[in-house]
Amino acid sequence: MRVVFCGTPEFAVPSLEALLAGGHDVPLVIAQPDRPVGRKQVVTAPAVKQAAVAAGIAVAQPEKLRNNAELEAQLRALAPDAIVVVAYGRIIPQWMLTLPRFGNINVHASLLPKYRGAAPIQWALANGETETGVTTMLLEEGLDTGPILQQKVLQIGEHETAIELSPRLAAAGAQLLLTTLQGLERGNIKPIRQDDARATLAPLLQREDGRVDFQRTALDIYHRWRGFQPWPGAFAFLDEEKIALSKIRPATRAIEGPAGSLEARDGRLFAACGGHTSLELLEVQPAGGRAMTVAEFLRGHKLPAGARLK
Repeated sequence: MRVVFCGTPEFAVPSLEALLAGGHDVPLVIAQPDRPVGRKQVVTAPAVKQAAVAAGIAVAQPEKLRNNAELEAQLRALAPDAIVVVAYGRIIPQWMLTLPRFGNINVHASLLPKYRGAAPIQWALANGETETGVTTMLLEEGLDTGPILQQKVLQIGEHETAIELSPRLAAAGAQLLLTTLQGLERGNIKPIRQDDARATLAPLLQREDGRVDFQRTALDIYHRWRGFQPWPGAFAFLDEEKIALSKIRPATRAIEGPAGSLEARDGRLFAACGGHTSLELLEVQPAGGRAMTVAEFLRGHKLPAGARLK
C-alpha cells in the first residue's frame, strides 16, 4: 500500500520500520514539531522524524491539523491507501479520517476497550494487570473508540516496568500492523465495534501521580512504581525534603506506626503501608542529589524516632 505515517516517540519507530521492511510505499511521515528536551532544554527532533530522515522519507511537522489547507492539499495529492497513526499525540481531524480508502489505522498499546487514552502501558502496570496487548483499530473522532481490527495479547512479567514493557508492545504492534494491512487489502478483516460498557481510561500522567500514598498496600505502591517509570516515578517527603524512591519492593516484615512510618535495621529501610503491609526501600535519591543505595543514605541521614514519609 501507499501509506502516510503519523507518529512521534520511540514507541512508533518499529511500526515505521516494519512498513518499510514490508515493502509498503511511505512517501511522507508526519511528526510533532521538534521540542526542547532535558534539563538543558536542547531542541531535539522526535524519534520518528530521526528514523524517517535516516530512511530518506519526507517529513512534515505541522503545529495544527484541523484547518491546515496546505497539509490537506499535500495528502490529497499523495492519495494514500491508508494513514497509519502510532502514538502521534494529536487528534486526527475528520478530513484526514475520510481521505484514504482504508481509513486511518491506529496501533494502540492496550486490549481495547480497556485503557483508552494517552498512557495505556503505564496504567495497565499501575493497576497490577498480568496481561495486556496491542490493538489495531480504525480511528474515528472519539478517543480510542473506533472499531477493532486485530489484537494480540502479551503477558506482563511480575516485575516488569514500563521501560521494559514498552519496547515489547511496540514490536508486537509493528507486526500486528503488517498483518492488519494485509488483511484489509485482502478484504478478510471485519471491523468489530467496541463495547463501550467495558471501557476504562488511561489518562495522561501528571507529576503528582508519582507521589506515594502510603495508605495504599505495598503491592499497590509497587505496581504504580513499575508503571510510572521513568516518569513521574515515585516520590515522597521526609519532613520537607523530597525523596525519589528509585528502587523499591514489597517486604514481609510488619512495621509499627501510621502509614509512611520508617524503620531502619541493619542498613535496610522499611516503610509502613496500608493493609498491614510494608515496603522496603532499596535505592533513593534526595532532592538535588544522586541516586544511592539505602545503606549510603542512612550513613548520611540519621532518622529521628517517629520519622515518616508523607
